[in-house]
Amino acid sequence: MLYTAEQAAQLPLEGLRYLHTSLDDHVLTVTLNRPEKKNALNPSMLNELAFSLTYAHYATDVWMVVLAAAGDTFCAGMDLKSLALGDAEIATVPAPAGPVRLGELMASLHKPCITRVQGPVYAGGFLLVGGSTYIVATESATFSLPEVKRGLFPFQVLAVLLEIMPARTALDLCLRARTLTASDAQTVGLVTNVVSTEKLDDTIRQLADELKQMSPTAMQFGLRAYQQLKSLPSDEQQAFLYDQFQQLQQTPDAKEGMSAFLEKRKPTWGGHHK
Repeated sequence: MLYTAEQAAQLPLEGLRYLHTSLDDHVLTVTLNRPEKKNALNPSMLNELAFSLTYAHYATDVWMVVLAAAGDTFCAGMDLKSLALGDAEIATVPAPAGPVRLGELMASLHKPCITRVQGPVYAGGFLLVGGSTYIVATESATFSLPEVKRGLFPFQVLAVLLEIMPARTALDLCLRARTLTASDAQTVGLVTNVVSTEKLDDTIRQLADELKQMSPTAMQFGLRAYQQLKSLPSDEQQAFLYDQFQQLQQTPDAKEGMSAFLEKRKPTWGGHHK
């Protein structure tokens, strides 16, 4: 992690410069708030994202994250100019322990992340979309990787895409820089839900409410195991998963879930585990 649990114990009381955050009924909403630059990611914004998602990772009261964006564009990718010139702004969060790599950051959240796509997604914005658990997009949203038109290549995006679609499909998106409609993006697995603009927030709310019925501890164990499986040899995976199940059985949520099942009542989740 780029921040320790102690560093990210709470979000700054004075707020963040490029993000808006709000916590309501176990759902932390993180909104990219640089609409005048089409939410292009500069160093300060990347650090704020890393801090906010680390806070979400450690905070027991946060069961899931909704990632949204202000303005008419979800994310224009990396702000290449600011990345090249560096960042002279006064920091709103501590300096991270290393470079912020969005693919790794999203993978280390270990909690469901619902991304609200209300407009175009370009380049590095794919790292946020591709690393989310659910992506709810409006019918008018578009997705494109224009890097090859600029003599660049979306290396990190390719790694994320290879986890969710066939290699040739991922390579084609990187090589031809085609613009996908929301429907196209759903077909290749980049988007999970396509809805009208009017139904966007209701769909996200319904999805979050459905997830709240499930054990937050179980979901965290499962998402963490999913990431850890990637680095394990195939002959070690079943033993690892068996051990994870044994550990999960000892948590308060697992005990509450079994009691509720036997007593034919709705469980009351705590989300706390050792």
